[in-house]
Formats: sequence, C-alpha cells, structure tokens
Amino acid sequence: MNEKDLARAELIRRALERYERPLVRYAQRITGDLDRARDVVQETFLKLWQGRAPDDAALATWLFTVCRNASLSVRRKEKRMSHLETNADVRAGESPGPAAAMQQQEDLGRAAAAMATLPARQQEILRLKFQEGFSYKQIAEITSLSASNVGFLIHTGIKRIQELLQAQA
Repeated sequence: MNEKDLARAELIRRALERYERPLVRYAQRITGDLDRARDVVQETFLKLWQGRAPDDAALATWLFTVCRNASLSVRRKEKRMSHLETNADVRAGESPGPAAAMQQQEDLGRAAAAMATLPARQQEILRLKFQEGFSYKQIAEITSLSASNVGFLIHTGIKRIQELLQAQA
C-alpha cells in the first residue's frame, strides 16, 4: 500500500468508528429493517472508499446524505413504509430508581406517540437534529431543503409535540 492508500484506510477506519452506529440507526428508520440498514451503511462506506473522500468537516454530511439517498432508494424499490420506534439509552451509573425509570419510559412513549403523528419528513428532521446533533445547515444539505425550511419544520414539530403532550396531561 502506498501512502495515499494508507491515509484513505485511516480515514475509513475513523469514519467507521464514529459514524457506523448512527448511520445504521438512521438508515433503519428509513428502511424499516435492520439488515437492510446495515447493507445501506456498508454501501455508503464502500462509496467512500471508491470515491474522492470529502474533507473532515464535510464527512458527516456526506455520509448521511449518501446513506439517506441509498435508504430512500431501498424503500422505494421495496415499496415499504418505515417503522418508527424510540430507544431509550440509559447509561450505566445513571440509572434512575424503578419508579423514575417507569415514569421516564411512559414519558418517552407519549413523546414517541406524539412524534409519530408528525409527517415523516418532519420526524426525520427532528431525529437528525436531536439524535444525531446536526446543524440546520447540515440537515438542509442532507435532506435537500433550505436551512430556513429546516428551522421551520423543527420549530413547528416541537410546538406540535408540546401541544399534544400538554393535552394528555
């Protein structure tokens, strides 16, 4: 291997460590199937290996855009709707008591049900913002929307979820 190939291999290794799990989670939400999501992510990293790698600043946006496009293609091809689910991550050492954990699960369930009433595109944007931590600009690049449209969808989505949760209280 020459120096260029070694640098590319190191980039791929770092990208896999950092982005593989978030990409699989993201692709699974779009495709509705874990195995298909893993295939899409594998295809995404293969494209990264074969193509001209973006610089580190644009890598996450590039990976999520390629993954999104491939996931949508899989979903269109198979004509399946994605299944939505919410997973609560409880870190070791931070686990609440049984009553608090039950309340947290109930709250998450109500929030997930409220979010499920939103249009699929709005759900996707909220997940990119709050689960993956992308900026409005990055979300705009991934979804081919304007940053102002992304901001509007996030604002109205949060407002609608709050309204639904308050109505339940």
